[in-house]
Amino acid sequence: MNLLLLSNSSSDAGYLTHALPWIEDWAAHHDRSGEALFVPFAGVTRTWDEYESLVAEALIPAGLRVRSVHRIADPVAAVRNARHVLVGGGNTFALLREMKRTGLLAAIRERVQSGEASYMGWSAGSNVACPTICTTNDMPIVDPNGLDAMGLVPFQINAHYTDAHPAGHRGETREQRLREYVTMQPDMPLLGLPEGTGLRLSGASCHLLGEAGARYFRGASAPQWLSAGALTL
Repeated sequence: MNLLLLSNSSSDAGYLTHALPWIEDWAAHHDRSGEALFVPFAGVTRTWDEYESLVAEALIPAGLRVRSVHRIADPVAAVRNARHVLVGGGNTFALLREMKRTGLLAAIRERVQSGEASYMGWSAGSNVACPTICTTNDMPIVDPNGLDAMGLVPFQINAHYTDAHPAGHRGETREQRLREYVTMQPDMPLLGLPEGTGLRLSGASCHLLGEAGARYFRGASAPQWLSAGALTL
């Protein structure tokens, strides 16, 4: 499989700009002459038309021609012929529900696992590449009829990871919440990806991208910071 899973899309430099070198490397795995299919379903306050335009413009430098699946009469058939699949961020629950309703969850999983298509996701799009969406930061604004996702990777991701604790805030930190998860799911590895980071998976190799590294959680062990480079989880 050829995967690029990003923590975030926007930065001070622009939309997906910080990740363009990674995207170009990822996209080179398959011929870029066809359309890159974009799944906009995580967009809630942003329309899917607007989302498509934003992503299409951002990926022009990478040589990708983006078309949203919401414009296609038979998106499942389109996925079965796709070389590049992009799944954007937003609300993970809304994304998962619509991917299930349209049949795209299973179709994308099959196409990507076969090696016939490359997969890129950011934020919610990275969450649905995991076994479940249990470690998303999002509110369950809709019922996705179960939390199981595509399972393209054998670990969980927490995008936009931060352990900031503002003065006067009495709630749990992100680290505390994620430690609750691995306490209840001790055999499931979990990576907290800060802004500006991502994961590139190619075949059996997995590389952590970005200077900030990642926070690694598993079972009762103390969380640890991982540096950019090759990962074995």
